[in-house]
Amino acid sequence: MPKEIDWSAYLSPDASPNTVQQLHLVLRLSIPAILAEISAIAMQYIDAAMVGSLGAAATAAIGLVSSTTWLFGGICISAAAGFSVQIAQLTGAGRRGEVQSVVRQGLMVALAFGVLMGALGAGVSAGLPRWLHGADDVCPDASRYFLLYACALPFGLLRQTAGSMLQCSGDMRTPSVLNIFMCVLDVLFNGLLIFPARTVHIMGVALALPGAGLGVTGAALGTALAETVTALLMVFCLCFRSPALRLVKGVPWRLEGTCLRAAARLALPLALERIVLGGAHIAGTRIVAPLGTVAVAADSLAVTAESFCYMPGYGIGSAATTLVGQSIGAGRRDLAKRFAYLSVALGVLIMAVTGALMFMMAPWMFSLLTPDPAIRALGAQVLRIEAFAEPLFAASIVVAGALRGAGDTLAPSVLNLVSMWGVRLTAAVMLAPRFGLPGVWAAMCGELCVRGILFLVRLVRGRWLEEKYAVVSDGQL
Repeated sequence: MPKEIDWSAYLSPDASPNTVQQLHLVLRLSIPAILAEISAIAMQYIDAAMVGSLGAAATAAIGLVSSTTWLFGGICISAAAGFSVQIAQLTGAGRRGEVQSVVRQGLMVALAFGVLMGALGAGVSAGLPRWLHGADDVCPDASRYFLLYACALPFGLLRQTAGSMLQCSGDMRTPSVLNIFMCVLDVLFNGLLIFPARTVHIMGVALALPGAGLGVTGAALGTALAETVTALLMVFCLCFRSPALRLVKGVPWRLEGTCLRAAARLALPLALERIVLGGAHIAGTRIVAPLGTVAVAADSLAVTAESFCYMPGYGIGSAATTLVGQSIGAGRRDLAKRFAYLSVALGVLIMAVTGALMFMMAPWMFSLLTPDPAIRALGAQVLRIEAFAEPLFAASIVVAGALRGAGDTLAPSVLNLVSMWGVRLTAAVMLAPRFGLPGVWAAMCGELCVRGILFLVRLVRGRWLEEKYAVVSDGQL
């Protein structure tokens, strides 16, 4: 698939692509992102199986801090979106000179903010597991895992920023390939660092494999190394290989108020949304932690298993951000609306199918993740509860991507706040004491259905298409 798309065939004032042509473009942008997400899921399964083989305590150590890693990672993603949405709209408007300036400013801000978030994470790593009510045999590994995760945050944010810029320019292929490569590196590094040196027999042949035997710490270190290598490659491709975004001489490396204000306008509501979601996940961890090590491990692995369903939605959501953003930049709000509707329909269809597959295959999926029969049984039970929410979960994911492309980032944050804190956590607090982990996941299922309906209402009402939400308006940032 070529990297560059002839956007004029879709976005020029006299272009009138039919539904089939629009759907082809949605698929063309979505498929690489979906494949990257699916590969990431497959590697997460392998990762989880590696740690799961060490026992329930090791799985629980990572599961205990996973909600906090989502919170930190989500805030970093918000910072990246503040610049990538500008890239999409400026590219659609054909303002390549301003695109060059945004690329430079985005990289500088990503590095500085990543260092800040990494320092904050390192500072809280020692006391975090205790605050989350972790068991005595879980807290030391959980603390070391989060510390190493925090140290890699500057590279993680650089990877996310460069990758989202490439995506919003229309190049889905490069970041997708590199993210797949990162997953492969993650598994290779983890295999070397988690387990001790050992001998395995394959088809009667004995192979001596090296290993550091670091356990949970090795899992964190392996992921950090994979993130660092991929970040450097992503930035190289952005700066020197991208036909649309590679750096050219004559554009200064300086921060500009107009760009930073636009980035803040986009990123702050997204950061609020991630804080709301991440804070809710942390509160959910505090609800689950008293249910015991088996429940914490089953909860963590069920989240990993469920990602088989919802990561394709995030791939389509990324495509929707690009398509809607470039349409808005080109002044084609009619196309922005059609691309949004097509993307949502595709996401709902795919996640309805994957949800049905997850329901049928839940026990088998857990058999791959852990040898513990108690964790397998509980995890499969809660996974089947969640399967019913997948179509509406897809709607919320893809609609959020479309709204982001239009510059409407505040409304999704408010909707997530109402849904997560008003529905999920309230229901989880009431159901957990009586029904245990299945009650927590029933609350999650109900909340995701409510969230999907709220986002669909926002999409259909069409207020997100108003000019006040756009970053590019009348030729000005």
